[in-house]
This record gives sequence, structure tokens and C-alpha cells, in this order.
Amino acid sequence: MNSQKIHSEIIKKLTPEQKLILSLELYFSARELKAAAIRKDHPEMNEKEVQEKVREIFLYAQS
Repeated sequence: MNSQKIHSEIIKKLTPEQKLILSLELYFSARELKAAAIRKDHPEMNEKEVQEKVREIFLYAQS
């Protein structure tokens, strides 16, 4: 069995609540990773500017 099938089987066994929690964890992890990348690429930006850029990127689904 390949890893994608194993992953699918695990997800199928989760309750709706567990799926929601997992999706929120993934979403906020993605936001944290994007903020870290912005900080690395734009060290001149302050934290407020970084968070505004993250919000804008996620609002308009840009990468």
C-alpha cells in the first residue's frame, strides 16, 4: 500500500471534529510558514507589516 492510500485510510477514520481540528492546524501552520518566509525575504518589514502581507496573501490565495 502506498503512502497516499495509507493517508486516505487514516483520514477516513477520523471523526468530523478531528477533521476540522486537523484542517485548522494545517491552515495556521501554513500561515506561520508563510510569515517566516516573508520575514526571511523582507527583513526590513516589521511584524505588523508581515502579518498584513500574510493576511493579504491568504485572502487572495496568492503565494
